[in-house]
Amino acid sequence: MKIKSTLAAFFVLSGLMAQLPETFDKVAPFNEGMAAVQKGDEWAFINDSGALAIDFRKDVHWNMQAKKHSNGIHAIEYPHFSDGLCMVMTYVEDIPLYGFINPKGELAIEHQFLNVNPFKDGYTIGIVYEKVLRGQNEFKLNIYEYKFHEVLMDTSGDIVKFLRRRYNIQMRKDRYKVPMINSKLLNNQLIAVKTDNEWQIQKIDL
Repeated sequence: MKIKSTLAAFFVLSGLMAQLPETFDKVAPFNEGMAAVQKGDEWAFINDSGALAIDFRKDVHWNMQAKKHSNGIHAIEYPHFSDGLCMVMTYVEDIPLYGFINPKGELAIEHQFLNVNPFKDGYTIGIVYEKVLRGQNEFKLNIYEYKFHEVLMDTSGDIVKFLRRRYNIQMRKDRYKVPMINSKLLNNQLIAVKTDNEWQIQKIDL
């Protein structure tokens, strides 16, 4: 259902209609001073005075069928900033990869995650991959090896801790499934890491 909020009237009075459409398909709650607004398949961000802060774009990540008790990308109901970063998505070789933009709309953390949580208390947990060239076969075709790691990353984009190696992830479109994140950020000092059917509590080493 189209949302005709009081924002539209505000935009008319303040002369912002040249920047924003009259109506939106969705208006998300404010978070860290900005709210996401959707028109068609694009999202933009407005600031708390109603001005356009980030122009309409297609790459911000959200999930129409978000599950609040899920983890990672499946839990993102609408685009939002957390710790000054918002999740964005692109495709590399038909596989969705996730990164983060800053409040200026600039890419702050490269698209490198197969699954990732929003930042909280300065950190996020996600699954990154490496594509390593191992040589060529008899037909002169490149042979690659993929390595997968569940990691703890800070808002600077630095990997603070390798939590565990991940296996059995297929990087072909017809076989690919988003890998689940098996670790939990408890606070800014502790992480719960699941191995097999057991949990280990680890400290964040600074």
